Amino acid sequence: MAQDPRARRAARHLQPGAAPAPRRAPLTVDRIVDAALRVVETQGYDALTIRAITGELGTSPSSLYAHVVNKADIDDLIIGRLSSELVLPEPDPDRWRDQILQVYAQIRDQYLRYPGISRAALATVPTNLETLRVSEAILAILLAGGVEPQTAAWALDALSLYVAAYTLEISLVQARKTDQDQEWVLSGDELLHRLGTLPADRFPHTRRHAAELTSGSGHRRFEFTLNLMLDGLTRRPS
Repeated sequence: MAQDPRARRAARHLQPGAAPAPRRAPLTVDRIVDAALRVVETQGYDALTIRAITGELGTSPSSLYAHVVNKADIDDLIIGRLSSELVLPEPDPDRWRDQILQVYAQIRDQYLRYPGISRAALATVPTNLETLRVSEAILAILLAGGVEPQTAAWALDALSLYVAAYTLEISLVQARKTDQDQEWVLSGDELLHRLGTLPADRFPHTRRHAAELTSGSGHRRFEFTLNLMLDGLTRRPS
């Protein structure tokens, strides 16, 4: 008996390859940034290349270059994305120091989530509107705290450089800990012992204060340094 035409059509639709392939989402700048951040989060900033991004997206470099100029352009975009996620307070003259610490703590935590990404911030001229939004907010907080404009401008640069360097150092140390060729890297206890057993005639202060030199867990040194920098901002520079 001949099969019912409707049944034949239904069977044909079930055959492998008969169903239309799902349409690939169009490539956009946002998707490129998403892919770049996934690469950095899982592999570190050193792994961020055009090839790595196109591999993440399943596309070709030529498709990518239809939306971005080069790797530097991607650096600018990813720092802009991170900047857009920061919560920025309205400047409060009575709380300006706490506000500065809170903003930079957010930046610190972002950079640590994406190992080594502060290198992109160090190499990027801040022209992205989201990045400029953050520097505008920090500058406004400093000015609200009574910091002179020239001092505030240079302090913004110095504070940002410190946060980038601090997070980059942590990322480099973490990377070394996972590298089998870097087993010579000392732990905190080993470093304390090494400093404490140095020749007393040549390193009297280092040996005596080995505990102080190696102290500071978590982000205590981070907060100490930012507070140290903020302490002098309302003094008139010589």
